[in-house]
Amino acid sequence: MATAMERLAFAAGQAARVGWYMGQYALAARIDGGRVAKRPPDGTRMPDTADVLAELRELMRRDWANIEAGLYRMPHDLLPDPVRLLREARLFFEDLPRVARRRREGVKAARMQPAPEQAGGLPRYYLQNFHYQTDGYLSDRSARLYDHQVEVLFGGGADAMRRQALVPVAEHLRGRRVRGLRLLDVAAGTGRFLTFVKDNWPGLEVTALDLSAPYLAEARRRLSPWRHAHCVQAAAEAIPAPDGAFDLVTCVYLLHELPPKVREQAAAEMARVLKPGGLLVVVDSLVLGDKPALDPLLELFPAAFHEPYYAGYIRQDFRPLFEAAGLNAAPVSLAFLSRVAAFTKP
Repeated sequence: MATAMERLAFAAGQAARVGWYMGQYALAARIDGGRVAKRPPDGTRMPDTADVLAELRELMRRDWANIEAGLYRMPHDLLPDPVRLLREARLFFEDLPRVARRRREGVKAARMQPAPEQAGGLPRYYLQNFHYQTDGYLSDRSARLYDHQVEVLFGGGADAMRRQALVPVAEHLRGRRVRGLRLLDVAAGTGRFLTFVKDNWPGLEVTALDLSAPYLAEARRRLSPWRHAHCVQAAAEAIPAPDGAFDLVTCVYLLHELPPKVREQAAAEMARVLKPGGLLVVVDSLVLGDKPALDPLLELFPAAFHEPYYAGYIRQDFRPLFEAAGLNAAPVSLAFLSRVAAFTKP
């Protein structure tokens, strides 16, 4: 049971976190010329800062309730290193003019021409400046900046949304001996989500799978304090593992960045490598109708942040893709701007 002091520390830490990242979002928007100022064509009310803060407060209440219920531990970096925070903020604002230029110039400016040694073996859809970010996913600089950029975008709520994937994992593992069990995180990026997994279940063997060599290098560094952590460079639609190789599979914020056909292939691959009786947890963006009041934000997002496949993603529930691959779907849970879906393999 969490103590009153822990509750106070969590509340203070998360309030400071939201203030830090939302303040940077507001400043970045001013520097960037207001980003994309566009109203919904049908006159629908666009959510404002008060609406977003209310959603963030609800997310943090939910995060704390999960901690208090013993589903997962307090965030391991509740009190982050201030030197690191300042360094990341400096890098973010130094890179912002390049991001702003691509946003002004539009989609063509977000098509990369990477060096042959970078592009070799990578699918064409991947070679873009997603979010207009410098270097796409193909440089050490991008890997260092990515998590900070995402937290600015979500007002400090990105980690709390990621942690909602731990809830079905905790329920699935309750009373089980985790040593010897294997978890695959598909599109693991810099390994941020897996640090929460290992902090809660250090004996669980985890594999970070991603297409980006620089991001996997960052993941390897972050996971170095724990044993039984591996990194594999591969695509979600072609997972280099035999059928039923993993007891658990997780996938956080990948599906909305995939073309429809590749999305279908990735779902089939995740189902294939999951053991019978295993659990798959997917965290991704809301789709239209999940929270109707936030639909205008979803419609605006692909134009403001260059998500080339997002407009199609939000118009289709992804659960049937996994059901078609033989998995059973549990009801979706919503957390701020994310949906959490759990699947089991008969």
